[in-house]
Amino acid sequence: MKIGLVLEGGAMRGMFTAGVLDVMMENGIEFGGAVGVSAGAAFGCNIKSRQPGRAIRYNKKYCKDKNYVSMRSWLTTGDIYNVNFGYTKIPYVLDPFDTKTFAENPMEFYVVATDMETGRPLYHRCKDGEEYDLKWIRASASMPVVSRPVKIGGRLLSDGGTSDSIPLKFMESRGYAKNVVILTQPAGFVKEQRKHFGVIKAALSKYPGLVRALEKRPDMYNAELAYVRAREKSGDAFVICPPAALGIGSVCHDPDELERVYQIGRHTAIGCLTELEKFTQG
Repeated sequence: MKIGLVLEGGAMRGMFTAGVLDVMMENGIEFGGAVGVSAGAAFGCNIKSRQPGRAIRYNKKYCKDKNYVSMRSWLTTGDIYNVNFGYTKIPYVLDPFDTKTFAENPMEFYVVATDMETGRPLYHRCKDGEEYDLKWIRASASMPVVSRPVKIGGRLLSDGGTSDSIPLKFMESRGYAKNVVILTQPAGFVKEQRKHFGVIKAALSKYPGLVRALEKRPDMYNAELAYVRAREKSGDAFVICPPAALGIGSVCHDPDELERVYQIGRHTAIGCLTELEKFTQG
């Protein structure tokens, strides 16, 4: 039976996911395939390249660097997380992404992005971790309003969490009957519409399909979460989530805060390691 892995997004809540994944890698827990959304894609790709510690390392090192993430970057480039720094300088120079291992690892790794015209999810299988794959990962993690659209194959793409926040059904459609699902919100969380949705709607008025998806996102997310819990109850999903709200924003310039959230992920994974190993071993 193929065991899959589903990685929710959540911007810097993704440090929780990084902590969980590092414990998995350190204990030899492997999967036939994985799908990452937004931060789940940007940080989760390190499980295929077998690089524990990389996500927390470079985020702590560069979180105060205005060339990595800053209002200045947003105002001058349209991306609050600088594209050149985050998707070229870090993976190719400052903290190299192991594309050789990524390509050789047989685990399937998918990312989700949203078609800005239709508001529907698009899925891409990353095969070698090189420029084209990184472009899809960037698209998956491109938060609306604070990131520019990413053009791939004639389509404009945006954050995958808008259209498929927890793609468990996608993994099941690929033949993964049992899945580990890493969430970045605690049990009992219910998503509500953003207070400033009107401002977001006005800013994205050129993309009515995307606006419709954003408007429906709370209902979509809560329905997906209910499905995850149903699959957990049936024994077909193993859910790992924070014990409480992580209390970290989409942008964080404090390395200690990043470490705090990362350690919550590690401690949570260690706490359920025995049960997780039983689940993944069938």
